[in-house]
Amino acid sequence: MAGKYKVFVTDGVSPSGVDVLKACPQIEVVESPTLKEKELCEKLKGCDALVVRSQTQVSQAVLKACPTVRAVGRAGVGVDNVDVEAATERGVIVMNTPAGNTVSTAEQAFTLLLGLARHLPQAHASMAAGQWDRKSFQGTELNGKTLGILGMGRIGGEVARRAIAFGMRVMAYDPYLSLAKARSLQVELIDRIEDLLPHCDFLTLHLPMTDETQGILSEERIKLCRKGVKIVNCARGGLIAEAVLLKALEAGQIGGAALDVFEEEPLAADHPLRKAKRLILTPHLGASTAEAQESVGIEIAEAIRDYLTEGAVRNAVNIPSVDARTMAKLRPQIEFGFRLGRLLSQIAPARCDRLNISYAGKIGEEETTPITRSILKGFLYGAGGSDVNEVNAPKMAANLGLKVSETKQAEPGEYAELISVRAGQDGKEAEVSGTFFGTSPHIVRINDQWMEARPEGYLLLMENKDRPGIVGWIGTLLGKHKVNIASMTLSRSAPGSKALSVLNLDSDPGEAVLKEMLADKDITAVRVVKI
Repeated sequence: MAGKYKVFVTDGVSPSGVDVLKACPQIEVVESPTLKEKELCEKLKGCDALVVRSQTQVSQAVLKACPTVRAVGRAGVGVDNVDVEAATERGVIVMNTPAGNTVSTAEQAFTLLLGLARHLPQAHASMAAGQWDRKSFQGTELNGKTLGILGMGRIGGEVARRAIAFGMRVMAYDPYLSLAKARSLQVELIDRIEDLLPHCDFLTLHLPMTDETQGILSEERIKLCRKGVKIVNCARGGLIAEAVLLKALEAGQIGGAALDVFEEEPLAADHPLRKAKRLILTPHLGASTAEAQESVGIEIAEAIRDYLTEGAVRNAVNIPSVDARTMAKLRPQIEFGFRLGRLLSQIAPARCDRLNISYAGKIGEEETTPITRSILKGFLYGAGGSDVNEVNAPKMAANLGLKVSETKQAEPGEYAELISVRAGQDGKEAEVSGTFFGTSPHIVRINDQWMEARPEGYLLLMENKDRPGIVGWIGTLLGKHKVNIASMTLSRSAPGSKALSVLNLDSDPGEAVLKEMLADKDITAVRVVKI
């Protein structure tokens, strides 16, 4: 299996998804049941990627113990079980499947909504106990009622469509949803949760779990609701604290609730929620349909496969997504960007606090994020070595106090496309620029000197007074030390002025040779950079 990517699959990811990975000749698949942290750390060693559902906890300890892992794929939407921050710091890409279980989860939420409206689980339990009690289970119609939705992402939008089909008025809170999108969904968008709650007969939650959303339906906000409001949560346990929910149910402020998710899963056998009245509980079944499991399994398998084999990024939560076609188109610029960053890092002043990347001409019309990240990776390579990559480079830059900016202009200048990178600190700056001649990348500027040099191997940068014979003398000196010159370019602003010579060398000449060069009074500076 030498040379193959090794993918560890656990948590019972669908066989269809596993088959996608197995069908790729470049991938070796290792399947395993859900493991505890210690066992996972041991089994995961040497793997390139990990694919999980919701059971496995991909902690900082797991990521630290398995440095070869480059990607984590979550077959599902939520990534609560993945330490995304730790993954980002270690340069591990985290991908999920935001669309695969959308319909299944929306249908689960709406099923629970119907169950609440008509007391279906309680009526069934009564019948199973041998009773015939119609009076106790009088329900309410959904038609004409108001449904409040917290979170109008994919799932919230699907719930809204179903509610409207049932004749409900739908009001929603989502600070990221545009008015145009809300209108297209026939939803009334409300700016503040406090202004939404008093109108709702039913309320359904479809928010991610973050520091801002934890406990978002607080005791104070529940008091703003209509008395007897019915609440559905198929999103994340903890959006409403379970103790707060129980208290409001007992007081009658909440007329009923249906939960598919809990603060801690599995729910303890003796948990007070199990004994509460007017409460429907299901064991996290939102995505538990054959269709959803097959869909998310295939989707995450394809994403992992494409990332490992093509570098394509799909549905990542800690790096911008780039499809395979765009990635292939930009591959030359991405690789060139890394080299420009490497070059600049070796000529820039120490402790730079700002880095500006400029795109001019046709490259300015492209999606440049992958190029920018590659440039940053190259610039930080000296600080982080092989530990720095496109995923963690922005965070590493922030930790170093390096502010990164990007500018674009579509109008071409002297070159059809030009990438320029400038770094500085306290008034001191260094800058490099590059372009393509056909398919061949060239460095065309170093600081204030314009030239044409190939970005490969060892570059000898020599600043000297422009005088006859100096180039020949350098060639003789390097030849004496058996250092071969692959190519050479000269730059000067005017005859007799300061000149810059850039030599592509096949090997590093070493410090002794550089000192010998500096013995010539007309050579003012010399350095070798490796790109």
